[in-house]
Parts: sequence; structure tokens; C-alpha cells
Amino acid sequence: MQNSTESSVFQKAIESVEMLPVDDQLLLVEIINHRLIQHRRTELVAMVAGARESYRTGNVRRGTVEDLLAELEEQDE
Repeated sequence: MQNSTESSVFQKAIESVEMLPVDDQLLLVEIINHRLIQHRRTELVAMVAGARESYRTGNVRRGTVEDLLAELEEQDE
């Protein structure tokens, strides 16, 4: 949940964008979208690197879907 300061900053940002010409607003949306995609890509690269490191050091378990479900059921008990 956002506090009033965050909401105020967010509202000011929206108002600032609305003051731009429509073409600039569209360009801004495109730029933000590309940055979000890049941010997510960076997160995924870090996650894959972490998974590879866990695999390399033997900190992973192997099994079937049935093994996983059985383990999850054991944890619920």
C-alpha cells in the first residue's frame, strides 16, 4: 500500500506527463517499456546465474513431479 507521499509523487509524475505533447507521451511510454523489459531481462540473467551456481555446487535436488508432490504433502503434515 502506498503512503500519501508516494501517491503525491506518482500523481505529480502523471500530471507532468500529461503536459507533454501526445507524441512525446508515446515516446516516453516506449522508452519506459524498453527499460522495463531490460530490467526484467537483467533479473532473469541473475536468476539463471544463481540457478547455475546452485547446480554447479550441488545445491539442487532431482526427482520426478511425483517426488515433488510427495515432498510437498509431507511438508503440509
